[in-house]
Amino acid sequence: MKLIGLNREEVKRVLKEGKVSIAVYGLGRIGLPLAAIFAEHTKVVGVDVNEKIVKMVNKGENHIKEEPELDELVRRNVEEGRLEATNDGVEAAKKADVMVILVPTLANDREIKLEPVYDVTYKISQGLKKGDIVITEATMPPGTTESLIPILEKSGLKLGEFGLAHAPERVMSGTAIRDITEKYPKIVGASDKETLEAVIGIYEAINKKGVIPVSSIKTAEAVKVFEGIYRDVNIALANELALWCEEHGLNALEIFKAANTQPYCHLHMPGAGVGGHCIPVYPWFVINLAKKTNPRLIRTAREINDAMPKHIVELAIKGLNEVEKLLNGSRILVLGLSFRGGVKEFINSPALEIIRELKKRNVEVYAYDPLCSRGDAEKFGAKWKEDFKGIDAVIIATDHEEFKSLNLEKMAREMRCRVIIDGRNVLSKEVSKLGFVYLGVGNI
Repeated sequence: MKLIGLNREEVKRVLKEGKVSIAVYGLGRIGLPLAAIFAEHTKVVGVDVNEKIVKMVNKGENHIKEEPELDELVRRNVEEGRLEATNDGVEAAKKADVMVILVPTLANDREIKLEPVYDVTYKISQGLKKGDIVITEATMPPGTTESLIPILEKSGLKLGEFGLAHAPERVMSGTAIRDITEKYPKIVGASDKETLEAVIGIYEAINKKGVIPVSSIKTAEAVKVFEGIYRDVNIALANELALWCEEHGLNALEIFKAANTQPYCHLHMPGAGVGGHCIPVYPWFVINLAKKTNPRLIRTAREINDAMPKHIVELAIKGLNEVEKLLNGSRILVLGLSFRGGVKEFINSPALEIIRELKKRNVEVYAYDPLCSRGDAEKFGAKWKEDFKGIDAVIIATDHEEFKSLNLEKMAREMRCRVIIDGRNVLSKEVSKLGFVYLGVGNI
């Protein structure tokens, strides 16, 4: 059913009556949850180039196991005939009234890789029909969605005969269903008022927090990018202040906690670095698009955060020196491979840079992550180790819940040297009472 021309309440009604067909392109960590949520109400086809994922979804199986509730959502909606998957993006577009693009837009060497978006857009153009709506949710440099118009117009239609919108995903791995349905309002910008009204209805149907419409597609793209840059800059501020506290013998965490009782102060937690496919990447969208302006603050923040893994290695040197042990030839266990606690995701993970830095210095590097395997550790150049026997220093690189309740007595018995470098500040200096040299970021 075509939605352009309907008001938001009418759109919500026909969607919940199952009269709207939606195609979601990209069945990854965000795309599959979104497809399953829409499928609670209406017919959804998920599109993915990975044949294994397509087969799993069509059998009612969820391939993103760390996402709570998703197993049941996928199973139920496949069994009830509202959710299916395919690798035929053209056929999916022919059947759909609304196409949502959520394919990966990963950066490499500070350059965004948009080829998957262009490829999907071309496939959509081959099945695009008058009255259809194309929505990008993937985070991209502002201006990218509108650059897709010439590709979509290869369909023979002109913008206006079809609608175009950007509704940036605002989701974290591990909480996707909550985030999509009830945590944050949806930001929406569209090519015209009628498309905007329809897209507001589409997302109000699944999001209890509602929708915030903005004046243009490019504005909506900038909202998501700016959210990530805000985090990056403020983490960099916390890291820089933490380094200053280390120099002056102060506990940054104590200072931050007291300062944050003032309602206008929101100092973030310092740490081993910033990872993931979002926060370390989005600043480069703005930096690379700047012509007359010079985003010095944003660039400096990136430099500070990128330098934190090396600082963790410097703390390891300091800690080992306190027990009269050299870094060269030592045995160090890195706890955590993923960039954030609770998820198995390695993109831009500070842990991997820590491992690389240690290996440059002739360290025997071991690793353990409760979500990973021996093969994951070996892939990144570390030996797998599930105990602390013979270890000279432990570096906590990821804030997994398991690391907040380590068996410190066992560690003290098994380690060759008792040194803990807490790159995520999940422990406290209280561990020093057990004879450990304990150094955290801003807390030495």
